[in-house]
Amino acid sequence: MPRFHCPVPLASGEALDLPPGAARHVQVLRMQPGHRITLFNGEGGEFDAVVERMGRSDVGVRIEAHHAVEREAAREVHLAAVMPANERMDWLVEKATELGAASIQPLVAERSVLRLAGERAAKKQAHWQAVAVAACEQCGRNRVPAVREVADLRAWLANGNASQAHRLLLSLRAGTRPLRIAAGDGAALFLSGPEGGFTEAEEEAALAAGFQPVTLGPRVLRAETAALAALAALAALA
Repeated sequence: MPRFHCPVPLASGEALDLPPGAARHVQVLRMQPGHRITLFNGEGGEFDAVVERMGRSDVGVRIEAHHAVEREAAREVHLAAVMPANERMDWLVEKATELGAASIQPLVAERSVLRLAGERAAKKQAHWQAVAVAACEQCGRNRVPAVREVADLRAWLANGNASQAHRLLLSLRAGTRPLRIAAGDGAALFLSGPEGGFTEAEEEAALAAGFQPVTLGPRVLRAETAALAALAALAALA
């Protein structure tokens, strides 16, 4: 059954005009009155709904049963990643959402290839949030991870944004321990660097902010691959 994010209050038995984004998706699929869909608003669970009216630019539905189903990862994992270049950040947001990331923080570091600020950064953030919504519609998640505003790494560390109990830093330094967290140990924040890695000063700043250096193994992974591998590993350790 097609799934649509509908970020408005939902209640069983009510009639509703879908917001523009969801209505447009229904129209693209050429659905007709009587077709059944699933709606979720990010506040928990999902609703059955049936299309009642197809206008030229609007769609009316009737909301039916609510199902208190969640498909979240067993461990709450927040991803802070220095943005990879080109379209790879889109891919990272999509796959991180599918893997269950609780939130995604795009960062700029000294060796960043992609640098965003001001209006351009705001547009990219909105675009990546839409990518996360589409990924939730596809994978079955009923809670959309927040894609945060683009931030400078040093400022982000200095502002105390790294508040989770487990703060993990992907590091290539010698003697770094493998990625491990005991089951049931609570939320985690994973910090992953750019294509060229963090500078020594950046890594020291992260360690001073309470991050523990971890490794994913002997191979050097691409920036986006490393972040996703960590998410998958942390979910498996939950």
